[in-house]
Amino acid sequence: MESVISTTLENDLDQIDLQILEFLHQDGRMAFAKIAEQLNVSPGMIRIRYNRMVEMGYLKVAAISNPLRMGFKTMALIGIRTDGAHMLEVAEKVAQLEEVVYLIIVSGRFDIMAEVFCRDHADLLRFLTEKLYTIEGVRETESFLHLKIIKEIYF
Repeated sequence: MESVISTTLENDLDQIDLQILEFLHQDGRMAFAKIAEQLNVSPGMIRIRYNRMVEMGYLKVAAISNPLRMGFKTMALIGIRTDGAHMLEVAEKVAQLEEVVYLIIVSGRFDIMAEVFCRDHADLLRFLTEKLYTIEGVRETESFLHLKIIKEIYF
């Protein structure tokens, strides 16, 4: 079972751990007994390894909601340019805004990239004008509306 996961992890995990991660990546609710059967080991071994990977920070259990089903019809990626000296302060303030679901500091044309979920275009406009643009240190932004999600994975 070849995977991107196996090329990115340190040597703390062995081949069975990587296979467990791959099965859970395919179906996060897969029963330990089913994984154990596939790997020809005991369910107890899977449980122990699972708990160890959670404790070590290799694995985090989270519910992934579908924003479209929850009424968020407008999703956008926003590139933000800042006053260089205030970049980290701006990032911290932007991260606190409830519409922001993902925020990274980047190199290149923008200093910060933020992904936001809004109810509609009017809600996005309110976010931009009443929240984002009022943060001191935000110089300029460029918004990219999501038109269609082609691929979305959670690594």
